[in-house]
Amino acid sequence: MLTKLIVRLIFGALGLWIAKEIVPGISVADAKALFLAALLLGIVNAVVRPIIVLLTLPLTIVTLGLFLLIVNAGMILMVSMVVPGFHVHSLVAGVCAAIITGVSSWIGGMVLRDDRREYRR
Repeated sequence: MLTKLIVRLIFGALGLWIAKEIVPGISVADAKALFLAALLLGIVNAVVRPIIVLLTLPLTIVTLGLFLLIVNAGMILMVSMVVPGFHVHSLVAGVCAAIITGVSSWIGGMVLRDDRREYRR
């Protein structure tokens, strides 16, 4: 259980690091800020994001789910306001970071997938 949490944290930090390298509007001071941002982003995505997704559900339905990119970018912008040394300078940079961290988290989820499931025929 703790191992999965640590691996998810590493994949989140990896996604933020890749976003920092690719997207010009993101800056990270050091590794401490990077891992703190990844940890806080995980907490924000677990606690705040479901509430925001529920409140913006009509807009998400109208945009066929594309508004979730804005919600994810908002979560990254929220984290950048709290973590010293981690800065996202625009909404566009936040959207790009949301895409990159989303792909990184998806890959991390594939790595952590439980292959012991039994499938019915």
